[in-house]
Amino acid sequence: MMLCSILRFITKGWVYEQYIRPEYHFTYYGFEWVQVLPPLLMYAIFGIMALAALGIMMGWAYHWSAALFFLTFTYVELIDKTYYLNHYYFVSVMALVLVFLPLGRVSFFKPKEGPIFSHIPQLYLLLPKVIIGLVYFYAGVAKLNPEWLIEALPLRIWLPANSHLPLVGPIMGELWLAYAFSWFGAIYDLSIPFLLCYRKTRKYAFFMVVVFHMSTWLLFPIGMFPFIMIASSTLFFSSKWHRSLWSLFPIKSLPTDRTIYYSKHFKSKALLLGVFLLIQVLLPWRFLAYPGKLFWTEQGYRFSWRVMLMEKAGYAIFHITDPLTDRSWEIYAKDYLTPAQEKQMSTQPDMILQFAHFLKDKLREEGLSSTEIRAEVYVSLNGQASKLLIDPSLDLSTIRDDFGHKTWILPYSR
Repeated sequence: MMLCSILRFITKGWVYEQYIRPEYHFTYYGFEWVQVLPPLLMYAIFGIMALAALGIMMGWAYHWSAALFFLTFTYVELIDKTYYLNHYYFVSVMALVLVFLPLGRVSFFKPKEGPIFSHIPQLYLLLPKVIIGLVYFYAGVAKLNPEWLIEALPLRIWLPANSHLPLVGPIMGELWLAYAFSWFGAIYDLSIPFLLCYRKTRKYAFFMVVVFHMSTWLLFPIGMFPFIMIASSTLFFSSKWHRSLWSLFPIKSLPTDRTIYYSKHFKSKALLLGVFLLIQVLLPWRFLAYPGKLFWTEQGYRFSWRVMLMEKAGYAIFHITDPLTDRSWEIYAKDYLTPAQEKQMSTQPDMILQFAHFLKDKLREEGLSSTEIRAEVYVSLNGQASKLLIDPSLDLSTIRDDFGHKTWILPYSR
């Protein structure tokens, strides 16, 4: 799946559009040291990533391939949070787990030397399933909010855009359909990992996985995510099912007798993976440490499996004042950012603050070292009237980002 995704990314020109063309990149807090490479090296990174994905798939130099894939994919995702998506984070998490799994003993076409293991510790089988289950479960928990369940937002805004579809198009604007999709989505996410775990309901649950993700793929522009989740859900099937599937491909040296995998470092691996899993369980709850409406402030929003829960649009103007000359003027983000960057920056407070500091540095290069930068940002959340997002009276260039509550974000009011 990732090999196809990488080749698709390159052929569509997104390496250039997202990483080479922009003048500025919005780095993650604490990862400011992650910088974009020169154009040829960026293409080389994607080439290495594709080869690593192929190596994992074919079982060639498996652990090296898994480590290279994790490092290159995560590096690219850390360059610019403009392009953050939940399924990119999911890929990074699963890629790191793959580094620890003993999956390199079976390969296509060429038999491996040494034993092929028929049994491995349950931890290695359980961990990927738990991560997939967390994605679904937390996505369901996030839907337990008044906007999603009581007001059918944002689906009542999005679904009418599909009125052009054959057969189902005429009902896309119906309010009852938005409510049906909202409630079904919440119930599906909360229940599907448990239904996949239970043998008697597994095949029906997998059928629902396919129907659900193919429906979202047809209705919404969410890229490869549906296919990634469909493919990943097959991990819940038994080894007998997987052996039947593998028999269709030219895989050599499948084990026929009982050979148990053993690693002298298993306890150390188990401890590391346990800590990693605990972090994944706790991370989505960090939003509770911040006051205010989560969808408005977005403090603790990323890395928490909140999938397609809000419709947010904004417009930002940056007011510049030079106290030395008493001169004032305006700067527009479109003069420095790509359309995708401007769209994301205009609704996310931490990116607004980053951009203000970028402007400060640009003005300093022009010899204007004493400028003050204020932002007038209007944001609409789930179709409501636009409101000021941040305090327009504050000089953003004097504010430093951290993990604390951003008091310069104005409170949300309907």
